[in-house]
Amino acid sequence: MNTRTLLTAAIFLATCTVAHAKSLVDQQHDSLVASHKVILLDNRDQKPSQAYSDSIRNLIEMFYFDQFRHFQDPEAPYFLFLSKDAKLAMGIGGAVRMRGYFDWDGAIPASGFAPYLIPMEPDPTKKRKFGTTPAGTCLFFRVIGQNKLLGNYQLYIEANFNGYNSRDLHLKKAYATINDFTIGYANSTFSDPAAVPPTVDAQGPNNKLSNTAVLVRWMPRVKNNWVFAISAENPSTSIAFDNVDTKKVDEWIPDAAAFVQYEWGRTSHVRLSGIVRSLSYRDIKTEKNHYRTGWGLLLSSVAHPIAPVTTYATVNYGHGYAGLGGDLLIGAYDMIGTPGNPGHLYAPASFGWCLGVQYNIKPNLFISTSFSQTRFLPAHKVDPSEYKYGLCGNVNIFWNMTPRMQVAAEFDYGNRTDFSGQSRWAKRIGAMAQFSF
Repeated sequence: MNTRTLLTAAIFLATCTVAHAKSLVDQQHDSLVASHKVILLDNRDQKPSQAYSDSIRNLIEMFYFDQFRHFQDPEAPYFLFLSKDAKLAMGIGGAVRMRGYFDWDGAIPASGFAPYLIPMEPDPTKKRKFGTTPAGTCLFFRVIGQNKLLGNYQLYIEANFNGYNSRDLHLKKAYATINDFTIGYANSTFSDPAAVPPTVDAQGPNNKLSNTAVLVRWMPRVKNNWVFAISAENPSTSIAFDNVDTKKVDEWIPDAAAFVQYEWGRTSHVRLSGIVRSLSYRDIKTEKNHYRTGWGLLLSSVAHPIAPVTTYATVNYGHGYAGLGGDLLIGAYDMIGTPGNPGHLYAPASFGWCLGVQYNIKPNLFISTSFSQTRFLPAHKVDPSEYKYGLCGNVNIFWNMTPRMQVAAEFDYGNRTDFSGQSRWAKRIGAMAQFSF
């Protein structure tokens, strides 16, 4: 399948905007909204008015209305504290998530299924592996409110138990949103978590852009269907310096990211995102600092062509953006050396895509599958053992036993191919149980 065909398929999925009845995914969201326990802080005895009840529901729905919400993000907290005038809601929640997995025919040495890590020369003592991880278990705190001076605002802090040995508490997000502005540690504007298909495995598609950074973002809504965003983000580069001929230079220019999005429903949109980065290094022998420009483009979409079906599509390409997510995040591919020219680095290209489809048998029961690829496209010759491309696919089933309890199972398969032509496949069976509160 060539690049042109993939782009055509992605654009077709992205522009599937035919109006239909409410999707089963949105129906499941409605059931979650209805599952909350609201604690009123004014100890009112009389029955709330319809307007007051509507205000409560609107605040709860704001917990789910997030342009950067990923399928694996925790649900809104079960218990919500609500102010007397229904203009302030506070919730403390989290999720207990346990995963188990089994690899065979050459185990991947990580809990995340990443084709980049497939061993090309399998160790006979590590052909099979059974593992478990509580990574993804999390706690979060969110406040949503309205104020005469500030307008609409929210505060959010989330910490995951995915640090050392998947046990230590690790800050995942911490930001404040005031009307159209977001300030803090949040998902990069150069990402679209909602367009990433659901997976049991935490790694997800091998082209997934999932960078989190300290940023300042302006994201206004124009009319009803258009959303724009622009941000300045703290840079974090992955450069292949050797401290012999080259040395890394500290980042000093923020990344600039932006997107334009057209949406036609609460969970349906098509988005074009872009990022520009400053990449720096020092040539030790000439004692000069050099600066290069990295950039990336991302076309993404999530849509419901018919009520039970959800489609996902992403295509990304650029130079010097590999450190923002996907398979190449594991290495140092934002800048690499030029053969035969010591002291010279350049920003190589990379390309990735993912297509996925989800079918809801019921609002709380669905099956899904996705397939993705990432290609490393250097401009110069590289070592034959270097990663050339990776393939990643999965088939899974998710069941929400109750609005707060979810179980799932998945089969993952992946391939790594090097520039030498050597290729190996890996397979994994995984399962997950999660309880949200």
